[in-house]
Amino acid sequence: MKTPKVASSADLHSVLVENLGLAIAGGALAPSSILRLDELEAQHGVSRSVVREATRVLSSKGMLESRRRLGTVVQPEECWNLYDPQVIRWRLASSRRLEQLRALNELRGAIEPQAARLAAERASWDEGSDLVSQAARLWSAGQRGDRDEFLRLDIEFHAAVLRASGNPMFSQLHNLVAEVLTGRTEHGLMPQLPDHEALQLHVDVASAIQRSESHAAHAAMSRIVEQSTEEMGDIWSSHHPAELAAVPAPAAATVSAAIGIATA
Repeated sequence: MKTPKVASSADLHSVLVENLGLAIAGGALAPSSILRLDELEAQHGVSRSVVREATRVLSSKGMLESRRRLGTVVQPEECWNLYDPQVIRWRLASSRRLEQLRALNELRGAIEPQAARLAAERASWDEGSDLVSQAARLWSAGQRGDRDEFLRLDIEFHAAVLRASGNPMFSQLHNLVAEVLTGRTEHGLMPQLPDHEALQLHVDVASAIQRSESHAAHAAMSRIVEQSTEEMGDIWSSHHPAELAAVPAPAAATVSAAIGIATA
């Protein structure tokens, strides 16, 4: 008989960070709520050191703040590090997913087309050839319906374009784009099979960068982001028609616009 594995302090810490992060992002722990360390110990069955380390991590993300004579206070969203991959993941798991997806796609639309344009101007021939090869592998995975491989290659492709821009600040945003691509897959906002247009657009971006055609690279990447938003809107509206119908007309228009749903 095997001895049950005892959770390590690191495991307990990770679980507590995840639980508290999800609770804050989802609104279960509202802004200005005060967290008592002894209560967290009792509620989650962990030691004081685990609680302290978990709250320290969340404080570093701007989600908590320790105040003298008051305790650990939940911070409003404007204080959070919204570029942190974990914060993005927690927001995508919350009931405010649509708002998060809208904001992320708007950010992608501002950055990735410009990165593609710069890549067409600055990338070496080898970098351009590598992108063409990556786009071909992405196409193959999409045609096979291998969703895990497609996601992996899609993340790699977009990271490579950001790197090829020659702008290190763009390059460091690859984790943000990876969370968007992963989140839409995990939350069922990705088609069972990638759309043919999406596959072709990735090829178009790579080919334009290889040929140093900056305008074409910018246009193709812009369309990738637009098409992703349209797909998510279509899937959401088909899976949640009652939810959208229950929203008052002005608000429904706002929600629909956030994910690309056209309202009458």
